[in-house]
Amino acid sequence: MGSTSAVAAAAIAFVGSHFLLSHPLRGILVRAIGEKGFLGVYSLVAFATFGWLIVAYVHAPLTAPLWPAGDVLWAVATVVMLIASILLMGSLIRNPALPTGGQPGPFPETARGVFAVTRHPMMWSFALWGLCHAAVFPVAKNLILAAAVVFLALVGAALQDRKKERLQPNLWPVWESKTSYLPFAAIAAGRAQLGGFGSHALLGGLFVWLVATWAHGPLTGWAAGIWHWL
Repeated sequence: MGSTSAVAAAAIAFVGSHFLLSHPLRGILVRAIGEKGFLGVYSLVAFATFGWLIVAYVHAPLTAPLWPAGDVLWAVATVVMLIASILLMGSLIRNPALPTGGQPGPFPETARGVFAVTRHPMMWSFALWGLCHAAVFPVAKNLILAAAVVFLALVGAALQDRKKERLQPNLWPVWESKTSYLPFAAIAAGRAQLGGFGSHALLGGLFVWLVATWAHGPLTGWAAGIWHWL
């Protein structure tokens, strides 16, 4: 039988190793074993710690929920998860934050679609996932897992900005001036306009949302999304 403390330990290892390898240890390891060697070590540690987290989560006891998750909360989470799915799918195309083999990615002239919402749509999609799952399933082990995902996504996005400012001083600050870290902040400030969502974001997000929420039932035993009411 596992324990909630094991989930916490695994979550700390997963998040902590990610930040250590991504920032203070990256340069040291790249100089010692090269870029490919570093990616190998990074991937191995990430899979190992994530696997530990999942195993600890599965074996941890199911504690009493801290609050009731009624239909209103489920409805809000369902809509927010659709938004998260759109952000995720929209982030996969023309995203200057994605790795490009060491070369700066193309920067759009204007922030449109998901990038008008936030310059970190992928990270915010993960954060929204964590917040929604914490809201509707507020047991101890799930709150720990959700907190780890939210912390990793949002702190990681902020650290990514600092890193990009240092590595791309002539490009990233310009992109920052057109976008915002916080969702809808650039739109509210008049630096971006809402609109321009491509079909890959809207239709792709809708498809992922429908499939993922449907699969939630057979995989976990809990119906999610619109399937919660069907």
